[in-house]
Amino acid sequence: MLDLYREDIQPPLERKPLLYSIPTQFGEEYDPEFAPQPTSASELPDLRIWALKFGVSVLEIWAAKRQPAQLSRWCHHTIYSELVRKVGSQKEVGRIRKLHQCEPLDGISESTITVRFEKRVRSIALRFEGVDRRWLCTSLTLL
Repeated sequence: MLDLYREDIQPPLERKPLLYSIPTQFGEEYDPEFAPQPTSASELPDLRIWALKFGVSVLEIWAAKRQPAQLSRWCHHTIYSELVRKVGSQKEVGRIRKLHQCEPLDGISESTITVRFEKRVRSIALRFEGVDRRWLCTSLTLL
């Protein structure tokens, strides 16, 4: 076949996931030079292992077996104040059964941890955002 009729076959474009552009700020205003910077998940630690460790720490804080200050660097200050308020709210440290994760955008993860407390099963809903080269918890809810 002549080269005149050859179709140009181009390889498919490799698309990178979109990085979100504005970290959760809870109504705060920042000087542009010091505003939190979104970070890609590729530059952050493995999220599955990190979310499980974070979940265990939260369960220990709720059972008053761990100091909440140990998670202050990994939580937005609004979430941290809720965590401090709930210290000792559970009688025992729950046992983690399953972890489900979804990454709607690069640098954002929404996780659900299923936990067993004695005879009751509950869930913890978490949202992590890659901010300033670390995972930051921006939502924490016990369902």
